[in-house]
Formats: sequence, structure tokens, C-alpha cells
Amino acid sequence: MTDELRASRSDSPPAAAVTAGVTRSLAVARWCAGRGWPVHPLAPGRKTPVANCAACREPGHTHRGCRCLALGRWCHGFRAATLDFDRIERWWGAHPEFGVGVACGPAGLVVIDIDAHARRLPARDRLLPGIDIADTVDLTGLANGFHTLAVLAVLRGAASPAEDESTLRVRTPSGGLHVWYRAVGGHRWQCSSGSGAGRALAWQVDVRAHGGYVVAPGTVTGAGTYEAVGEVRESAPLPAWLARELERTGHLPPVHVPAPRPVPPRARQAVLAAGGGLGAAGRVLAGLLAEVAACGAVPEGAAFTEKLNRAAYTAGGLVAAGLLAEQEAERALREAAEQARPGRQRRYGSVIRGGLSAGLSRPLSLGGRS
Repeated sequence: MTDELRASRSDSPPAAAVTAGVTRSLAVARWCAGRGWPVHPLAPGRKTPVANCAACREPGHTHRGCRCLALGRWCHGFRAATLDFDRIERWWGAHPEFGVGVACGPAGLVVIDIDAHARRLPARDRLLPGIDIADTVDLTGLANGFHTLAVLAVLRGAASPAEDESTLRVRTPSGGLHVWYRAVGGHRWQCSSGSGAGRALAWQVDVRAHGGYVVAPGTVTGAGTYEAVGEVRESAPLPAWLARELERTGHLPPVHVPAPRPVPPRARQAVLAAGGGLGAAGRVLAGLLAEVAACGAVPEGAAFTEKLNRAAYTAGGLVAAGLLAEQEAERALREAAEQARPGRQRRYGSVIRGGLSAGLSRPLSLGGRS
């Protein structure tokens, strides 16, 4: 390993140009990549990504399917972030004026971005979204994100992330602070900004995670340098209390749950016909079949077998009591099961046969089981 590479992987982010021809920006990029944090170039003196090539600036063009990423170009900002040291050498070796950004999602980072802007205090319901602050609470002196985050921490009986010396913290040129945490548990935390109309943690507190990036420590912009604070240069695990707050404020993507599937029309018609139209027996079995069919909205953990067995047992009891025809009842059971678990006839067939058989030995009356 070369001396330059050793320097780039030291315990401290570079604070100045490194010797032997390694520029500050290249050393910063190497240092970040050495920690598993994918990097991408920022425009000279700015905290925004380098501009796309002409083709990528065409109207309607997106990163999806773009050949520039495969060709090792820096188009599309944080989506071009890399851990490839050869690519890093080419990018910052040829352009030492570039800054360094870290793609938070691929790096597994959740960065709490605390701002200290001089802005007018918003309404109380926007200071800590989802938390009521009574009119009797004196807000004198509350002026920025350091304050709102501290209030949130106090409410949760925890220390403010701004004071967390166990993890990497980076002072920004504007007087803010980036607190770097490591995501745990496989969660894909989402970004947010301040306390706007969408997801938000606190006024003047942004969250940088999947779908965003953060300026690397040691990067110099026209406003100043992003400087690491204290001695720690690694990201600590995201505190449990803060993870709960992020979840509460909508920083996890919504779980896609398909709409429950209705009972198949033919199954419902068969049940109603066998039960004498809208008779009580038909309605009882139709309700149980609806529970079976609704399992189609949940691939696992829906208690499909239990619900199907219950429906089959009930159908058997109704058949034994002369309230339903066995052939029509079995057909309705199979169609509801196929709706919930397509192509698994062998699995649900045995459940239906077992349930029907057990139910046939115990005739049911309309008032309940005999």
C-alpha cells in the first residue's frame, strides 16, 4: 500500500493537502471510500453535485438506463457514487477542485442535519411535528434546529444528537452540524427537510438518508470548510429513541399492502345458491370465505390455513345439517382458496377435505354448532 493511500485511510479526515501529490479532495474521497461510504463529485466551491453531461441534461432524461453510470461518469449526482478507487483516482486526480459528497443510502448512513439559520419562528405545531406544544410553554430563546432538537430529546429523556460524542459530527460553514449515524436493522430511512408539509423531524433539522447525500468532512466550499468535531471519526448506530422518532414522523417508506381481494363472484354465487339465495347458512359461509379470500393481500402470516380449515369445517357442518349441498360448498371453498393462494391446490385441497370431513360429523344448526 502506498503512503498516499495510507494517509487517505487514516483515522482523521484530511484537514489540508496531503503530501506526495495527493490533493485534499482526493484524500477526502479516499478516506470516505475506505470506510465504505460511496463518494461522488461536488461542483467546485459548492455543496451541489457536478453538472451532468450535455446528453444527460436533455429534457426527459433520467438516471434510469443511462449509460453514463456504467461508463464511470459522474452524471446524476449521488447516484454515481462509488467505492472504486480507480474511478476515484480518475475523478479527483483530474479535478482536484471538486468537492466530495457521500451517498447516504448506499453508505448505510442517517445524517441529522441541524441548521442554525436566522429565521422567524414558525407556528407551534411546526416546531416538532406531531407533538403539541401548549401555549403556556415559554418559547423565548428558541431560535434554531439546535434548540428544537434539544427540546425533542428532553421530551424523550435522551441527550441531543448535537451533544453525542460517540459518533462523527461535522460542523458546517453556516454554523450548523451534521451528526452521522449508522442505520441498523435493515431500515431504509428516508430524507426530509425542516418541518415542511411532508415528513419532518423538527424545525431547522433535516434528515439525510436514502435518496440524499451529505458533504464529506474536509470538503472546502466558497462558504468555508466542513470540519469534523471532537475525536470520533466513525458513525455510531442510530439511537433507538431517535429511530422511533423517525418512524413516528414518517421517515420509513410506506409498506405496500394490496387492497383485500373480494370473494370470487362465482364462489359467492355458488354459496348463495347452495344456501338458498340470501339465506342464513349462505351468509355464514360467505363471511368465512371472505376471510379466506382476503388472505391474498398478505403473502405470509395471514393464518390462511386456519381460516380455510374453519370455513371448511363450518361448510361440512352445514352440509351435514342439510343446509348446503356438499359439491357446491367444496367448489366455493376451492375458489376462495385459489383466490388467496393461486396454484397451491395440493396444499389447500387437503385442508378443505380435512375440514369438510370433520364438519360432516357435527351437523350445525342456524343457531350454532350442535
